[in-house]
Amino acid sequence: MKFSKLIVALVILLNAAFTVAVLFIFYRVGTEPTTLIGAWFGFTTVELWALAGIKKREIETGNDKEEIQ
Repeated sequence: MKFSKLIVALVILLNAAFTVAVLFIFYRVGTEPTTLIGAWFGFTTVELWALAGIKKREIETGNDKEEIQ
């Protein structure tokens, strides 16, 4: 499995787990950690955009190993 596909799958899984954890905390405490939610999803969004940019540059320069194989 290609590394970037593993990272994307991991980010999706971690986002789902984080959402469940935040919902549980909200249920138990009654308040949501707004700053933590914004920081988490901001971080994961930037990571996915960075991977997309790397993939785009690989395709543009012709260094895409999946096309060669």
